[in-house]
Amino acid sequence: MHRTRVKVVEEALDANNTIARANREDFDCHGVTVINFMSAPGAGKTSLLERVVTELQGVRVGVLEGDVQGSLDADRLAQLHVPVTQLNTDPGFGGECHLDANMVRSALTELRLADIDLLLIENVGNLVCPAEFSVGEDRRVMVASVTEGEDKPLKYPLMFRTCDLVLVNKIDLLPHLEYDLERFLYNLDQVHPGVERILLSARTGEGIEQWREWLGAAVRTEGALA
Repeated sequence: MHRTRVKVVEEALDANNTIARANREDFDCHGVTVINFMSAPGAGKTSLLERVVTELQGVRVGVLEGDVQGSLDADRLAQLHVPVTQLNTDPGFGGECHLDANMVRSALTELRLADIDLLLIENVGNLVCPAEFSVGEDRRVMVASVTEGEDKPLKYPLMFRTCDLVLVNKIDLLPHLEYDLERFLYNLDQVHPGVERILLSARTGEGIEQWREWLGAAVRTEGALA
């Protein structure tokens, strides 16, 4: 039984990777840099996107918003007059707790890739499944809120190990929490030594300029490689 389960999982991931490569070919064909944006629920992904989507000069930004149900986050971003496509995993995809390559491919006809330079895919809030499924992205960014505790890199290592950047959000709350930032960064280095990290606050704006600059550099770098 165990061997059968492993085989089924491997086949599912292989099928996903095949579709992810097709997605990547389409993104590259249009010169679009794609960021897979991941976190636990409530870490502040949407707030951090609100801070940057209209401030990247010369970069046409689009957002693919992943949720199980509803469009609350997409509605917030749409108010900023950026193109937003909602992708719900329930009921069409069984209420999955992540976006996979096939789901993203189903939305490509609505994304108007010719009109954007940077696609930000806000994945479903979850610290497990999104890390397992490539969607054809260039880079992965993970948000870790200080309200989640210092142990998350040790408890969910794959999420932290597969990302290119860790945004440590809500640092404005540090004076009010029993949270050891140095312990979190130590734990982070245990699972992904030296991974780039930015300490910031979506509420106060601290660190946002560095986050904005990182995105701009990602677009320039990936665009030059395409």
